[in-house]
Order: sequence, then structure tokens, then C-alpha cells
Amino acid sequence: MTTTTMNLLRVLVLLGVGSSSVFGFVVPITTQPRLKVPSTNTNTMDCLCIQTPETFSSLTKIFMASDGEEASPIKIIIAGAPASGKGTQCETIKEKFGVVHLSTGDMLRAAVAAQTEVGKSAKEYMDSGKLVPDEVIIGVVKDRLAEEDCAKQGWLLDGFPRTQAQAKALEDAGVSADCFLFLNVPDEVLVERVVGRRTDPETGKIYHMTFSPPADEAVLARLEQRSDDTEEKVVVRLEQFHANVKAVKDSYTEISVMIDGNRKPGDVSNDIMEALDKAKANA
Repeated sequence: MTTTTMNLLRVLVLLGVGSSSVFGFVVPITTQPRLKVPSTNTNTMDCLCIQTPETFSSLTKIFMASDGEEASPIKIIIAGAPASGKGTQCETIKEKFGVVHLSTGDMLRAAVAAQTEVGKSAKEYMDSGKLVPDEVIIGVVKDRLAEEDCAKQGWLLDGFPRTQAQAKALEDAGVSADCFLFLNVPDEVLVERVVGRRTDPETGKIYHMTFSPPADEAVLARLEQRSDDTEEKVVVRLEQFHANVKAVKDSYTEISVMIDGNRKPGDVSNDIMEALDKAKANA
């Protein structure tokens, strides 16, 4: 913290007031127009009395940023069932916060291509058609989050962790997030979203036969449906998701934000942006 910041943060600690100790942080606001708070008249200056350490911490970050010191980049986990809208919202989050968007599939492929130690271990399982065990996946995730771009820009873990064991392993590895976003969408809506999805094999663009069909007849004719985008298979995927999701959410109760994902993408984004702004202020 710079000298300027220290001078601005004139701290008055009042102890033994009443039956409990009280933090009484007095912070001048006349030189901080970014603080949109009502001022109180004193004999010396306009000031704001802060009565919790959490609020004091948030104000400290604002002062530090005003002195040219960078605040910590935000770290986010986003979760939700298949077709809950995570992909759409991840793009919006990336655009606003500049975070590195990470999925386990992409990280595994990158680790294998880079021939890292955990990448080599993952390749052995993948080549033999076996599921990559949690300890290997955690190693891949931990290595990726330690890279320079994640350290500088922050990160967005998309759909991971999926189980309580994975969440515990992340915690044990020292990986913590500032906000856990959960997109809540009813199962019947998810089934409709998945069954109607189609992909253009030439461009990779995803359409929906009900909500966003292509206008071009030639594109419509070449659309393909993923083999697992059938009602029978999506029901199985949803059962697996629900079997694990409560335990995962319980691992992040202090930073969890439940988002109603059964709305227009823009409305969902507005709630997510508000939640992430709050999380960033308190990070």
C-alpha cells in the first residue's frame, strides 16, 4: 500500500464500546468521488464511518486502485446442467472481466500436447479408453491455473469441479475461487434445449430447431445432431448431474450465487455481472 493510500485511510479503532469491541474506520471521501456514499458533516472533513472489516477491505481496494495498484484478478467457477447456458454466459464473462476461460477437456488436451508430466499421465488413460482419474485432472487444473495468464487475468472454471471429491481435491491443492455461479434451469426445459440442438459441421456453429433455426436452407439441410443429444441420453446425463451437484454446491456455500437460468440470456447476464462485481469488490 502506498503512502498516499495510508494517509487517506486514517483509521480510528474504538475498543470496548458497550459490551463488545467495535471497529470504527473513519475514511475521508472528499478526495474519492468513486465512493458513491452520503457524507456526514464533521468539524474537519466529510467522512464515512465504516463499522465492519469487510467493508474496510473493499474500500482499501478502491483506494489502492486509485493509486495505480492493481487489485487481484477475479477467480470464478460456473456450474450448471447440460444446456443450462454456461457457454453463452462464459463468453459474456470473458468479454467483461478478461478472465481465462477453462474447461477440463481443453486443459487435458493442452497438457497432453505440451507433454507435461500430468499430461503424459492423462494420455496413458485416454489412449487406453479409460476415464482420467481425479488426481490427474486436479494436477492438470492446478498446473494450468498457475500459468502466467491465469495469475494476471484471473480465471473462469467452466463445469468443474463436478463432484465433491473434485471440489475437496481442489481445496487441498490450494485452489480457491471468489465466486461460485450456479445456473438453475428446470429439467424439462433442459431436455427441450438439448434435443433441439443441431451443429453446422462446416462452421461449428450451434443452432436450435425451435429457438434459433438457421435462415439459410442450405445450412439447415446440412445440420447434424450429436449422438448424445437425444432425450434418452440427456435424461441419463441429468441424473448423473443431480447425483453430484448438491455436494459440489455445499462445498462453496460461502461464495455461491444461484442464478435463474430459465430466462433470456441478457437477463441472466445482468444478474451474473451484478454478482461478479460484488465478488470482485470483496475479493
